[in-house]
Amino acid sequence: MRTRKRLAPPKVPVAAGFDLVSFLETATSQTTRHRKGEKIFSQGDPGDDVLYIREGAVKLSVLSRVGKEAVIAILGPGDFLGERALTGQSARIETASALAGTTVLVIPRDAMVRLLHTEPTFSDRFISHMLSRNMRIEADLVDQLFNSSEKRLARTLLLLARYGQVSPAQQLPKISQETLAEMVGTTRSRVNFFMNKFRKLGLIEYNGSIKIKSSLLSIVLHD
Repeated sequence: MRTRKRLAPPKVPVAAGFDLVSFLETATSQTTRHRKGEKIFSQGDPGDDVLYIREGAVKLSVLSRVGKEAVIAILGPGDFLGERALTGQSARIETASALAGTTVLVIPRDAMVRLLHTEPTFSDRFISHMLSRNMRIEADLVDQLFNSSEKRLARTLLLLARYGQVSPAQQLPKISQETLAEMVGTTRSRVNFFMNKFRKLGLIEYNGSIKIKSSLLSIVLHD
């Protein structure tokens, strides 16, 4: 019987020490800087570019027809936003606001499409980002459906601190209890109660600014 030789998959070269920021700064000369509280774009604005956060923090929120705001994400350095521009969506469906002094690199839609088609290393990074974002959305839904508000708040704080990533944040950008309540899906008074509880347990340092300790993970893992 003739055996068929199994061929090894071709190796895809990966550029050693690929610097995404330097690559994007070379690929596009558009850089914008935003003060704390300034809107980067608003819901309904034309969506004709993709943005990359070089430094700072960005709040994404949506506004209902009756004027109720919901915070859907807090993004930081290394995150993309406005990716729906790649699908041909003509308008932004959310508002992006700077939570601190923030610098973003602006990549026009056509340039972004060209980079994805011609630069494999960049394409890999972007796909990894989108997969991580989708996994986060799924986890957020499970969290909202099955976990208590205390666990949801602890998980949100850990995510904001980028716990488990290569460069976790030592201190969170100043974020109000109202914003945390919107993200968690509870009231500001409940957030205040749990924040004080976490502080008394030594899981966070909380005195205006917030510093997260890895021991906060015990709240998420506790059944």
